[in-house]
Amino acid sequence: MKNTLKIYKNILPYNKKIIVEGDKSLSIRWVLLASQASGVSKAYNLLMSEDVLAAIESIKKLGINVKIHKNYCAIYGNGINGFIYKKKTVIDARNSGTLGRLILGLLIKSPQKIKLIGDKSLSKRDFSRVTTPLKEFGVKFYYKKKDKLPLSILGSQSVRGIKYLENKGSAQCKSSVMFAAINASGTTSIKAKKSRNHSELLFKYLKIPIKIKKTKKYDFIVVKQPKKIKAFDYRIPGDISSSAFFIVLTILADNSKLLIKDVNINPSRIGVITILKKMGSKISLKNRRSYKGEKVSNILIKSSKNLRAINCPSKLNSSAIDEFLIIFLVAAKAKGISYFKDISELNQKESPRLKWGSKILNMMGVKTILTKSSIKIYGQPNLKISKSIIIKNYLKDHRVFMMSTIAALTCGGQWAIHDKDSINSSFPSFLKIIKKIKSK
Repeated sequence: MKNTLKIYKNILPYNKKIIVEGDKSLSIRWVLLASQASGVSKAYNLLMSEDVLAAIESIKKLGINVKIHKNYCAIYGNGINGFIYKKKTVIDARNSGTLGRLILGLLIKSPQKIKLIGDKSLSKRDFSRVTTPLKEFGVKFYYKKKDKLPLSILGSQSVRGIKYLENKGSAQCKSSVMFAAINASGTTSIKAKKSRNHSELLFKYLKIPIKIKKTKKYDFIVVKQPKKIKAFDYRIPGDISSSAFFIVLTILADNSKLLIKDVNINPSRIGVITILKKMGSKISLKNRRSYKGEKVSNILIKSSKNLRAINCPSKLNSSAIDEFLIIFLVAAKAKGISYFKDISELNQKESPRLKWGSKILNMMGVKTILTKSSIKIYGQPNLKISKSIIIKNYLKDHRVFMMSTIAALTCGGQWAIHDKDSINSSFPSFLKIIKKIKSK
């Protein structure tokens, strides 16, 4: 089958340098905010995945001119609330929860209904987490099936700031309300459980009026409507979530070493590094620097023996939410019983990832104890698989595919992993980089 990846051998020792594609969260946010800027904004190293291309197609449907050149993407913004569109406009977010939820925040003044649709996976996900606060701005939503896509949004011309409690630790929910605040008069106040802060850093860089007060568990964010957003150029740093798969590949491979260059190490995103280092992984950050509010670094990884189990602190969950699947794989090879709790948010992703993580480990012969919000993993440091494993029917979740690939390359067995085109949503070059690492 053309769309099935087959792996029969462990990866051989290597010493390589790689660059991963631009950060997906930043790429989508750049597209959406550039659409609200006045003038021409340019992005370099923009991730050209299906999710980001869906964001580009969405703003084009809303009257924004976009030109994709060889080395950069240019967006010709019409200013705040400058969207121009036809009746019965339909926006397709495809597989992207980030796009689907954030773009609704920019549509709170839409004078006519706009329909938002997504693929099979996205249409199973809960949109009430953003539509509920957006209704407070005066927005109306119309559903075919309550709280799910497809839905239609009808905005209001007299939207005012709101007070909002975000208690799930979801950057998408927080950002959707922040994006809505760009169009709302007065002040929007948000009490948000800790989550990634790319939107806040971009708002600061763009001089959108924002104040942030941080406490141990919550961030208190105040946003005022800007008069104007100036066009801006941005070089997107590499994606830590994409890098995580190669970090774990190197940790679990024999006698190997890898340098990943120019990766975004935003403190709200590097829980994966913190957790893996606690488990005994050899990871170091080189040439750290700042870029327009974001932290960037090279990451050096070496093969790591004597991995140890972890009782993972819940405070690290939000900063590693997209990497838990690959962290579970390290726990499967660590000595002792690893415990991850309060991670029900994993089941709000492209697939029920907590269930799939447990299922794949069980297929590998690793014992797990699963609840709705936690997992115990009984590590096997000498784990070697000799049987056949087939991975399919996982809602084409790109991270399930990539986790399975890394497991196949490091744990043995004969693997057939279906739907390899699933990586196109977030990381189209994943298999090309695997091939580069494997080459002599």
